Amino acid sequence: MSSPSMRQRMLAGEPYRADDPELVALRRRATRLCAAHAAAAPEDDAGRTAILAELFGSLGPGAEVTAPFRCDYGAHVTAGERFYANFGCVILDVAPVRIGDRVLLGPNVQIYTATHPLDAAERATGWESGAPVTIGDDVWIGGGAIVLPGVTIGDGAVIGAGSVVTKDLPAGVIAAGNPCRVLKPAPGGPDAAGWANGDGR
Repeated sequence: MSSPSMRQRMLAGEPYRADDPELVALRRRATRLCAAHAAAAPEDDAGRTAILAELFGSLGPGAEVTAPFRCDYGAHVTAGERFYANFGCVILDVAPVRIGDRVLLGPNVQIYTATHPLDAAERATGWESGAPVTIGDDVWIGGGAIVLPGVTIGDGAVIGAGSVVTKDLPAGVIAAGNPCRVLKPAPGGPDAAGWANGDGR
């Protein structure tokens, strides 16, 4: 039985080397597609959509991404219908990033799945890993927010601008801060009394 490729290891959350030739080629592909997306004429909606459809693992109807947009691979990102990302979005997709329907990302939102060893000597060896990010349906993430590796955000949640989301957030809440904490229920969301202590559980 052959050993798993570095890409397979990466997507499984196992340690991998980013200098693997297959991964280098895939990152260069993503860079070319992001550049083509940024260079598309403002009136060329169909052209930009076609580029995004090639870049992303899957992209629902009515999705729109405003340039500039940057990602590691793109192929590991799936986004649902009417997904919208404003200027300056960055997605580091060394692990799967799953984005639901009608998700809104403000300017400069950053989604990270990449992680590195905390031990400096181990980090110097060049091995790294990742953890997936999942964002539910109808989530709004305010400008400048950062979503860290391994986080799941529940349906209908609202994340305040500039927040750093370090752990899972439940559905139907408004959360903000660094680290991001639940503040109150979102309008129309479920009762958030179980999270009244504001610790984001």
